[in-house]
Amino acid sequence: MEEHVVKILSIEPVTHNVRHFRVEKPQGYKFVPGQATEVAVNLPRWKEERRPFTFTSLNEWDHLEFTIKIYSDHDGVTNQLGQLKAGAELLLHDVWGAINYKGEGTFIAGGAGVTPFIAIFRQLQKDKKLGDNKLIFSNKTQRDIILKDEFTAMLGDNFINTLTAEEVPGYDHHKIDDEYLKQKINNFNQQFYICGPDAMISDVKANLQKLGASDNLITIEL
Repeated sequence: MEEHVVKILSIEPVTHNVRHFRVEKPQGYKFVPGQATEVAVNLPRWKEERRPFTFTSLNEWDHLEFTIKIYSDHDGVTNQLGQLKAGAELLLHDVWGAINYKGEGTFIAGGAGVTPFIAIFRQLQKDKKLGDNKLIFSNKTQRDIILKDEFTAMLGDNFINTLTAEEVPGYDHHKIDDEYLKQKINNFNQQFYICGPDAMISDVKANLQKLGASDNLITIEL
């Protein structure tokens, strides 16, 4: 397996528990928006602890970016990442991932599952091809919404937020079930992209199929 040692260039907060990690880009390193790599911290205890993270940068940028949710309540990889500073080293591996853009449609994300969609939407915006793409984004609370301002600027009314753990004016308060999907989508013969917790992916896919979406139009992370 190919391995690259890269330094962290900067770390910036996105939400209360999500951070942008900007890191060096190995020469010739390329990916398709939506793809990921396995990342490890280059320290003796952690270098074999690889975890998948999606690129949220674009290929033409001179650095790579990862947008990572930090789980500080247990001694895992993201907790360790949360303790790092600029100058620390990461290990990157091969590029992989099933989510890539296949045409205009509806993107459905839960929490940090939105990360594969960030580079896709940034690329579409750069290419002036955002079209009528829609993002339905489920979070527990308003403060959990990743890149709210950027998605709003890109998508306008096609950026739909639903909160499951609180009621806030201007936001939906509903689980993404079949009833909610029927309210928000009037055409089930389009591309669908789903990413989030495994149980959510399974439920949303089943509900889309129940409402008439064919399996070949549904893209999920495998």
